[in-house]
Amino acid sequence: MRKELWFGLTLMAIIVGMVILFTPWGHLTNGHLGLIMLALIVVAIMLGFPTAFTLMGMGVFFAWLAYRSVNPDLAVQQVLDLMVQRAYGVMSNDVLTAVPLFVFMGYLVERSALIDRLFKSLHLAMADVPGSLAVATIVTCAVFATATGIVGAVVTLMGLLAFPAMLKARYNVSVSAGAITAGGCLGILIPPSILLIVYGATAGVSVVQLYAGAFFPGIMLAGLYVAYVIILAKLKPSLMPPLPESERYVELPAFAQQLAGRGRHAVVGVARALRGGTTVTKRTAAVQLLIMMLPALAVVALLAVGYRSATAPEVKVDTTGLVETGAGLAADAEAESAGSAGQSQAEESGTGLQEPPPEESGTGLQEPPAEESATGLQEPPPEEPKALAVPPGAEEIAPAAPESAAPATAAEPAGRLPVPTGFWITLGVCVAALAYIYLRWNWERHEVFKRLLISFFPLTILILAVLGSIVFGLATPTEAAAIGAFGGFVLAAIYRFLEHWRTARSNGRNPASAVMATVKELGAITKESSFLTAKTSAMVCWLFVGSAIFSAAFALLGGQEVVEKWVLSLDLTPTQFLILAQFIIFVLGWPLEWTEIIIIFMPIFIPLLTHFQIDPLFFGLLVALNLQTAFLSPPVAMAAFYLKGVAPAHVTLNQIFGGMLPFMGIQILAIVLLYVFPEIGLWLPHVLYDR
Repeated sequence: MRKELWFGLTLMAIIVGMVILFTPWGHLTNGHLGLIMLALIVVAIMLGFPTAFTLMGMGVFFAWLAYRSVNPDLAVQQVLDLMVQRAYGVMSNDVLTAVPLFVFMGYLVERSALIDRLFKSLHLAMADVPGSLAVATIVTCAVFATATGIVGAVVTLMGLLAFPAMLKARYNVSVSAGAITAGGCLGILIPPSILLIVYGATAGVSVVQLYAGAFFPGIMLAGLYVAYVIILAKLKPSLMPPLPESERYVELPAFAQQLAGRGRHAVVGVARALRGGTTVTKRTAAVQLLIMMLPALAVVALLAVGYRSATAPEVKVDTTGLVETGAGLAADAEAESAGSAGQSQAEESGTGLQEPPPEESGTGLQEPPAEESATGLQEPPPEEPKALAVPPGAEEIAPAAPESAAPATAAEPAGRLPVPTGFWITLGVCVAALAYIYLRWNWERHEVFKRLLISFFPLTILILAVLGSIVFGLATPTEAAAIGAFGGFVLAAIYRFLEHWRTARSNGRNPASAVMATVKELGAITKESSFLTAKTSAMVCWLFVGSAIFSAAFALLGGQEVVEKWVLSLDLTPTQFLILAQFIIFVLGWPLEWTEIIIIFMPIFIPLLTHFQIDPLFFGLLVALNLQTAFLSPPVAMAAFYLKGVAPAHVTLNQIFGGMLPFMGIQILAIVLLYVFPEIGLWLPHVLYDR
């Protein structure tokens, strides 16, 4: 029997044994039934039962037990009502609408033949970096995972593209496998992440703020991966030997070969071509110069935006008039509600703001005394028109409102703020970086940069457009997901057309045939992506329905109350509670996937956060970092099985597991860094949303 199977059976035996030993079978309460249900659901999932329907089945059965203990006659009807209400609640959740759109965008990008170009371009761009293939793999995984958010798709595709290339370059098998599996899991942390949407819907936290908070922790984790690979390649070059010259060769076009004969520096060569004296046309030289200037133009644009933002004057608005206007309206409302009784009190006190005196009944809520009538609902008598007049105290306030309202809309004039020191430091760093880049800009690097323009930057711009529209409040997550799905469709169309156009030219066919070939293939891509999106979205929605029923049954049985009492009885500090919660999630990541952990166990932890005064947003970021381990920890390390399915036959699971362990240690280090420096995740939400 395989080791991972032994591990799973042993873990299930431990869970069942603890239930049998620690359950007070002589006097079972509903709370004990809730804990038994929680243990049984873990065992059932580990046995391979479908998670969503297992949650629903367990939830319905134990909810029936809870209702039956109160009223056996109505138990069945109440359970059926609970199922309908919870299912309808999931269907009416607007946040979940973004899930199929983001998934659809990911499947389209995956099938656009873009990732192959992206990996080759990054591989050439980072040829001088130690462990360049592994670094390019992690960066490609980070970009692709951000676009898809589907771990299986990223690991499988990178296993087909990067794994053979690294093995051919004599990279260590474990290091190569670890780079692919760890990089592929970044999609569940870096926005737009499906995990963050699911957590936000479960915990009631804004998905927009979660995206803003997860941005820098995701970059930090990817940066730690890259730093580990570079340091390891420096210390042990035998694990990741430098690339041979044949792997760094970049074929130059005809005009570049001609200009390269006169000098290796591309900028100088283009400048000479613009002055004439070569067979290269000035138009070609001007286009190449414009391409070379794109990094400088981008830096100038970013610095200009940063300058305007850093020196923008503070606009101070006088709101005194708004306060007085509100006071006047409040006084009018009080006066109208007071009636004739309020008028009599106003004459005595002069304020006109008191409540009418209570009647003899002691409630003080009666209508003003009416005339002798059978109904008692008449309007105030006409001889007392002052009953609805503005009280004397309000007359002094009301006329002053228009006069003081003018300054409420007028901002105090102010000049621009002084330029902060940080801006000059950033300017100096950017100038130094540009100088270094352009000094090393030879013709090979120029061709690599053009390849990056075609592969890396379009996808990056799409991702940043989607994230920027969400984070800066220009669009809701659902609207941004729709934009991303359309952008993925456009990218797939463009890249498939370019592929067919080049094939037609190389084979001597009419390039117009590329249009029909692209339309045909794009239809097949859209159809396949739509089916896969429907399957994935249905799985997520059924998981939510099952989780809603399960959590309702757990609450009905009092399981949540039992857990809360146990945790509170430990008298933990907030730090100790965070450590306990993250340890439990880390251990649960061994047998369960992140979906089960978020759906089943987050409703247990979330109510406890208020007692320990922990921000649910910060807790969600820690959980997202922690759940990286769910795909890397055996025996249910799904990333390892995804890679094993496309790896060569000589690569074993033990080698893949061995390569993932150092990256699991890096993930734990990232959790510690985020806890010690919470501003890594909370700074951007604070700046953007004043959280």
